Amino acid sequence: MSRPRVAVCLSGCGYLDGAEIQEAVLTLLALDQAGAEAVCCAPDIDQAKVVDHRSGEPVAQRRNVLAESARIARGKIVGVSEVDVDSIDALVIPGGFGAALNLCDFAAAGPDCRVDPGVEAFIKAVHKQGKPIGAICIAPALLGRVLGRAGVNVKLTIGDDTGTAAALEQMGVTHRAAAVTEAVTDLEHKVASTPAYMLGQGPAEVFEGIRKCVDSVLAMVAVPTV
Repeated sequence: MSRPRVAVCLSGCGYLDGAEIQEAVLTLLALDQAGAEAVCCAPDIDQAKVVDHRSGEPVAQRRNVLAESARIARGKIVGVSEVDVDSIDALVIPGGFGAALNLCDFAAAGPDCRVDPGVEAFIKAVHKQGKPIGAICIAPALLGRVLGRAGVNVKLTIGDDTGTAAALEQMGVTHRAAAVTEAVTDLEHKVASTPAYMLGQGPAEVFEGIRKCVDSVLAMVAVPTV
């Protein structure tokens, strides 16, 4: 039996303006430990902003999301528009502010956020084919915007932050509170999510939730589409 191929959509490199590096690496680790092949991808766009991670302050620089994401993927990465949806079995989206700044602008616009067109098309194509999707940390806001706008009342978690949970509900999805070590699975819509660093204090507990999310995604790969 061939290894499941799972697209991992990154949003840069660094939690303040891109993908949360630990979440991304732990996702890749969980996939590898489960015997799956990761296909790293990212949109070929400029970052919404660049942040000095020592000071936490924005800096006057331009960085490309795909180029920065390649740092995490060790250079083995493609643009989201280059991914053949027919050739993958699932999608996982790590968090970090990049998911809410670059993949969409939830950080600025909340429930009325705009999603990058290429990313939105990719998510829709994966969901249309009945392939499972995992969303980590703040990435459920991105997924909620895409699926909620399509009329899909998917169950998601970002942990227990009431303000963010309310924003997700405004998008037309259902929020379920969860601990950092837990994952929420919506079998009907083939979606799994986990809070990660929305709640986590360190990589050990974050990995436990991410591993459960990834395991749930992989378990749903074999579930026939209704």
